[in-house]
Amino acid sequence: MAERKTTIATGSVARNKRAWHDYEIVEKVEAGLQLAGTEVKSLRNRQCDLEGAFARIQDNECWLIGCKIASYAQGGYVNHDPLRKRKLLLHRTQIKKIRTKLDQRGFTLIPLSVYFNSRGLAKVELGLAHGKRQYDKRQKLREKEQKRDMSRIRR
Repeated sequence: MAERKTTIATGSVARNKRAWHDYEIVEKVEAGLQLAGTEVKSLRNRQCDLEGAFARIQDNECWLIGCKIASYAQGGYVNHDPLRKRKLLLHRTQIKKIRTKLDQRGFTLIPLSVYFNSRGLAKVELGLAHGKRQYDKRQKLREKEQKRDMSRIRR
């Protein structure tokens, strides 16, 4: 019999572009996702939305809340709930470290991207972030415009 060669789709599924605008990312953490079968198939079809999603630590477990993974079209009656809470797979020491930062320094834990690694496992890149103030955003935009103007002048 001939061997079947399967190719594993790797790469980014979804990015939270708004997070970079609204938050100042201080630290990044990679976590695994505990998913149902139809959720994995939807992710492979790149049907994921991280807008408004966040992570929370409850009972020494980390949960992803507000992440929308669309229902799988061929799922039938075994389809998943698109907005359900999903468990994030982190080591106990990682959870403790994140919890201390969330409690003490007023950080927020937000998902930056969802992707498949080289082994074909679904991963989430989480960011420990401070919320930006409105004037911080304006200042950043001004700096971008100044850099653009300087590069135009140099040309």
